[in-house]
Amino acid sequence: MVSEEILICAADAVADGGIGVRFPVTAGGEDATAFVIRHGGKAYAYLNRCAHVPIELDWAPGEFFESSKMYLMCSTHGAVYIPSTGQCAGGPCRGGKLRPIGVTERDDALYWQPDEFVRPARA
Repeated sequence: MVSEEILICAADAVADGGIGVRFPVTAGGEDATAFVIRHGGKAYAYLNRCAHVPIELDWAPGEFFESSKMYLMCSTHGAVYIPSTGQCAGGPCRGGKLRPIGVTERDDALYWQPDEFVRPARA
């Protein structure tokens, strides 16, 4: 397991049920984005890739929640996901799950942890 942590943003930049913060990653060797959101007071990070079709979820940069702020929603086909687990809750994702990324909150900042699949973006 990789122990490095990479700064995403200040913790107060991610409001509960609000705009998420996107950050660049390399996923499986390809350039991609990930995002961090806050739900129920806790920060969660995922690869920005729908489980239904591998496209980015957000409607506009950082817009991941649907109108009730209870679910994350793919802007293209309407797949909805539980923010705390990334598990599909409805729509065409049929039992799929968003790819989680480890996130830590400390010293008023949010950090992500690379793993074997999701690595820092290439410079």
